[in-house]
Amino acid sequence: ALTVRFITRRFIGDYDPTLEMIYRHMAVMDGEMVHFEILDTAGQEDSLQIEEKIKWGDGFAVVYSVTDRCSFDEVMRLCFLINHIHSSPKRSGGTEQPPVVIVGNKKDLQFDRMVSTEDGENLSKALKLPFYEIS
Repeated sequence: ALTVRFITRRFIGDYDPTLEMIYRHMAVMDGEMVHFEILDTAGQEDSLQIEEKIKWGDGFAVVYSVTDRCSFDEVMRLCFLINHIHSSPKRSGGTEQPPVVIVGNKKDLQFDRMVSTEDGENLSKALKLPFYEIS
């Protein structure tokens, strides 16, 4: 839903979160036209699949739901994998880390919240990554 909203600038209510999709989008960023290929993994991967997808990416938004503690618990593992895979000497230019941001989604669902804003902030500080909560 986050990707669809970024591309279309509107919320799509009938988004299927179990379908993996690649979205292509052009946008002007800092006065420069940028071509995005966004892989929405739908969180359905096993370990081998996720490693291949991490190799594919040049930047990452690690998204969890504030209403799902298990999704939050996966953030550290995914950030570790991104760091490990992209620092591998087998990757060309393996010394430069890709940009990574942690995103807590569903901020508007306060009554269903299982992960506090403070939990997200503390994790982002520990990992030295930017953090945002959104709806």
